[in-house]
Amino acid sequence: MSLIEDILPASHVILDLNISSKKRLFEEAGLLLAEVAGLSQEDVFNCLFAREKLGSTALGKGVAIPHGRISAVTDTLGAFFRLQTPIAFDAPDEQPVSMVFVLLVPENASTKHLNVLSELAGKFSQKSVRNALLSANSAESVREILLADQI
Repeated sequence: MSLIEDILPASHVILDLNISSKKRLFEEAGLLLAEVAGLSQEDVFNCLFAREKLGSTALGKGVAIPHGRISAVTDTLGAFFRLQTPIAFDAPDEQPVSMVFVLLVPENASTKHLNVLSELAGKFSQKSVRNALLSANSAESVREILLADQI
């Protein structure tokens, strides 16, 4: 079973978000997760922004996985955003990012979040997965792509 399944309900998938910066992305992530998980928008924003200051969470090839630990989270949370227009993210390949998976873990998280990050990195390293996510037309389609063993 995929570790992504439990942390990414369809309500956490946003397609064609129209934003122009990392800051706006983190604000939108804060809004979404504050609504669905009862978190403070400001806490989510600050958590993601602080982690990004340590170094870019962009993987390259148009993908980023901003993540962080947050005390108000009791279990790992995820959200997927496909951006209408790619944004600068200080990626290692210097390409803008159009697909973002936000990951929040409890402050005292064990290795589970590392396993989730590893699973996500493996998925996003596949060109077929990236292409399928770029052309997906629904939140359910995105979930199916991310949960599939192979595309």
